[in-house]
Amino acid sequence: MTPGNNGASTPEDDDPFGYLYADGQANGAQPPSGGYGYPNSVNRVRPVGTRQYGAPQGQAAPAAAYGQAAPQQQGAYGRPNAHYAAPETLPGGGAPNGPQQPGRGAGGGGGRRGPNTKGLLIGAVAVVAAVVIGIAVAMTSSGSDDDKSGNEAGGGTAPTQSESTDPSPSASDGAEEEVELPAVEAKALRLSPGVATASEIEGARSDGGVYVTNLNQPGASVTWTVNGIPEDGLYTLFAGYSAAGEDQSMTLTVNGKEFGSKLNLGNFTGAKDGDFAKGWTKTYAWPTLNKGTNTITLSCGDGDKCDVLLDQFSLKKGQVKD
Repeated sequence: MTPGNNGASTPEDDDPFGYLYADGQANGAQPPSGGYGYPNSVNRVRPVGTRQYGAPQGQAAPAAAYGQAAPQQQGAYGRPNAHYAAPETLPGGGAPNGPQQPGRGAGGGGGRRGPNTKGLLIGAVAVVAAVVIGIAVAMTSSGSDDDKSGNEAGGGTAPTQSESTDPSPSASDGAEEEVELPAVEAKALRLSPGVATASEIEGARSDGGVYVTNLNQPGASVTWTVNGIPEDGLYTLFAGYSAAGEDQSMTLTVNGKEFGSKLNLGNFTGAKDGDFAKGWTKTYAWPTLNKGTNTITLSCGDGDKCDVLLDQFSLKKGQVKD
């Protein structure tokens, strides 16, 4: 058979490949309109896009040329022909049998599946937990070693339950009880000639408001013989007095020795000159006293200013200001 008009059929129906030859093209041969290949042929050539994927193996492909469906290839006794398999069913060939899952195929929206972030997070948490546990174990072991070494360095271990220990002294046992030191009021002082007591001016803190007056003269003095000093050491001597106007100062003698400086009798209240009722205050000095009996004398010596009223003396142990 040659291409051309050799029968009642059209050239393309008679020879489906007539359009490939020059004389067939001259006679108007066209590619078959229903597809390629002969009907019922096994190895049919399909137009692009007509192959169906995912159909069960051995099923017939879609309708071939002229609208005829290719019969299923049969082997012996009606079983599928074992010698034939579509290219897509062979290992490594063609497309997969089943429909593609979204995001898994090549170029199919999303490409490969993303990393397993949940698994990574769980792994990170496990690593952190392991590190924390390791640090805690190390610290516990270190503390035990330190305790052990401390006991060894101390030359012994802590007493067991069967051993007895001496009770530790309480805070009250270790603290020295404050000893009440003597105090004296104006009427109990020994006065030099010309010095007297009075109570006309208000404000004195001694019993009955009694105070010593007439100290503003050379050689005037008051003496306090104090008993019951518990031990040798520094003490604070407080003197209660009233000054008005100009600041005053007098000589202090302890156990026959002049104190290092004058006893300051300043007008700390700011009372106006002569207003002794508003000038009552106190001052202090830090003499060294002996255990037992001591003699304290306040006198108006050369260069002293002695225009004061004196109401009492008192003592406290140590150097204090109040």
